[in-house]
Amino acid sequence: MSRNREELGALGRRTEYSQNYAPEVLETFENQHPDNDYWVRFNCPEFTTLCPITGQPDFAEIRISYIPDLRMVESKSLKLYLFSFRNHGDFHEDCVNTIMKDLVRLMDPKYIEVTGLFTPRGGISIYPYANYGRPGTKFERLAEERFIRHDLH
Repeated sequence: MSRNREELGALGRRTEYSQNYAPEVLETFENQHPDNDYWVRFNCPEFTTLCPITGQPDFAEIRISYIPDLRMVESKSLKLYLFSFRNHGDFHEDCVNTIMKDLVRLMDPKYIEVTGLFTPRGGISIYPYANYGRPGTKFERLAEERFIRHDLH
């Protein structure tokens, strides 16, 4: 698989972490197999963000699964993007929906889902889930099916 190094700014360079929410750090590369439907999954077990009310840290595992079309997200840029939430104050549900929407805008995938497995605070765990399937395609139906059954996988 060939990846054009000129189009990837973060890969192979010194890592610089943003101290603020930074969707602009996300980068893509060309999918070498757009004619195949296949899953790509990322797990970020060390996701942190701040409670917008108390300013206290919230911890989660963020799971991202998608079926790419023409573009794919570059993993180091995704790591830097997820890190940019560290000092960002948002509710759990907002983080999951923001991540999904940013990745839809970035890649225009056939299908994507994002789950946040947030550690308990006050004795309650919150596990928000958001998904998207390209309208008018079988992936829209997939999104409907997986949304109904999201708590089973």
